[in-house]
Amino acid sequence: MNIKACTTLVVAAGLLAGLPGCTDVTTEPQSTATPATVFDDPSSYKSFIARVYGGLQITGQQGPAGLPDIQGIDEGFSHYLRQFWQLQELPTDEAVIGWGDLGLPEIVTQRWGSDNQFLSAMYYRVFFQVMMANEFLRETTDSKLAGRSVSTSLRNDIRQYRAEARYLRALSYWHGIDLFGNIPLVTEEIPLGKTPPQQSTRQAVYEFVVSELTAIRPELPAVGAGQYGRADQGAVNMLLAKVYLNAAVYTGTARWSEARAALDLVVNSGAYQLDDDYDHLFLADNHTSPEIIFAVPFDGVRTQTHGGMTFLQHAAVGGNMTAADYGLDGGWWGLRIRPEAYGRYDLANDDRTSFFYSSGHSVAIDNLSDFFDGVAAPKFRNVTSGGSPGSSSYFPDTDFPMFRLADAYLMYAEAVLRGGGGSRPQALGYVNAIRARAYGDAGGNIADAQLTLQFILDERGRELLWEGHRRTDLIRYDRFTDNGVWTFKGGLPAGSTTASHLDLYPIPATEMQSNPNLSQNPGYAQN
Repeated sequence: MNIKACTTLVVAAGLLAGLPGCTDVTTEPQSTATPATVFDDPSSYKSFIARVYGGLQITGQQGPAGLPDIQGIDEGFSHYLRQFWQLQELPTDEAVIGWGDLGLPEIVTQRWGSDNQFLSAMYYRVFFQVMMANEFLRETTDSKLAGRSVSTSLRNDIRQYRAEARYLRALSYWHGIDLFGNIPLVTEEIPLGKTPPQQSTRQAVYEFVVSELTAIRPELPAVGAGQYGRADQGAVNMLLAKVYLNAAVYTGTARWSEARAALDLVVNSGAYQLDDDYDHLFLADNHTSPEIIFAVPFDGVRTQTHGGMTFLQHAAVGGNMTAADYGLDGGWWGLRIRPEAYGRYDLANDDRTSFFYSSGHSVAIDNLSDFFDGVAAPKFRNVTSGGSPGSSSYFPDTDFPMFRLADAYLMYAEAVLRGGGGSRPQALGYVNAIRARAYGDAGGNIADAQLTLQFILDERGRELLWEGHRRTDLIRYDRFTDNGVWTFKGGLPAGSTTASHLDLYPIPATEMQSNPNLSQNPGYAQN
């Protein structure tokens, strides 16, 4: 299965086309096709799981616009990765965007409410993914496959597809508890056409995610052995490590040793290596990088969307920049780096600053809407490592590296420092390997005494800038709201602390109104 081409593999049945993009399980997906006719074609199972993957890449049944999965919002705004990135980066010390779309400045300044359209889009995306995975699992039980006389060889393939569907569901449930806290836990075991789901606790969903990932691991290819863009045991171990690393936030109980053990399975596998060229990780041929563990693939011809990498690349280009240098036909004059993040780098020696564009720009940001206030940072480019442009100058070929080895190295070091066991010398070696790449030699190496939790947080900011990790990192370090200040946080240019309830986003007001079983997160109006 070519995941890059998954938009051409959309389930022909339309089983998913009418799937509600929310937690309303009382409405059965509507379609003129039925499972009995759809699954006459054995390739439909592959198409179905491709569409579940495609929920991270595309926004509807047509692409780049038309027949959207999520109603009530601009289709490009509704993109899963676009909203996840915005909610993870824009409220933090790493990025601002200059646009005035309704609700967007409030994300940048941490002044959102439960009626924010971007929060609603992400919430519904999470559950659209969950519902697609659930439907796939309902249609691939042993009894249903036997009733369709599915061959033994295809059943073996479907066994892996089911594990992949559970992985993707666990990924979205992780995003759900990380962003929204207490959310419904809806599985394939809950029948359609009944009542709105009950709200689960954050801990219950956390435990479900851990149990699911542990259960499916043997059903997937070995670490690093999976097809690019699909889940294998490396992707499972990384997701487990992410969940464990943040367990103290989600449940009140730390799981540092479990995080470190999951990371051991990744870094000791020999399946991944740091890419010799940091920039290559963010170019149009980054699918060839030995460092990427799990990616969301994009293709200029087959995964066309106004969200995703189209947004991330175009929005970071504008002003005096030549769009063609980035493989694009134009820029959208939006994203810049906050001065706090810019100031963390050794600008003279750190090669990770090579993509910063400061000509005509000030470091300081006095006006959010002025693209020249704040240094531009187009980290992702639609050109190959050989300098060739992508297949389209509008829709990029660059994949989004959701999990990569440098992140695993830094997570390992943090888990060790927090008491998770492992080897401190090994942790230092991993950090210095990242630093050596950044500085071109051993000039970036740190001594053991410099290996502190604060250093790890800062190094994560340097190494993983704009890769969708920052909000989660800051919350784990208790720096996101009442213990951190950066430009325009709270609304004023100088910044301020904010109320700690903002560590969680609110359950969308529309969902509160449609499901009487939900309680709003503390600090927000109970509408």
